[in-house]
Amino acid sequence: MTELSYKARRRLSLLVLVVGLPVYIIVAVNVIALFDRPPFVVEILVYVVLGIVWALPLRAVFRGIGKPDPDADPDGR
Repeated sequence: MTELSYKARRRLSLLVLVVGLPVYIIVAVNVIALFDRPPFVVEILVYVVLGIVWALPLRAVFRGIGKPDPDADPDGR
């Protein structure tokens, strides 16, 4: 599999955070609402686990995004 360029990873990470994460949150809340409301501690535990699980498959997309572009010209030209 080919590696995404720095710009592609930045754009994809922005798309995931702006569109994907809110959709994931809405789906998670609605799935929990389908069942009888669990005890508070269990509900919090489910949300914490779901909050971690969404990022695991996207780790490669977010890796290095906060750093300067490694392919950019150091002179900034």
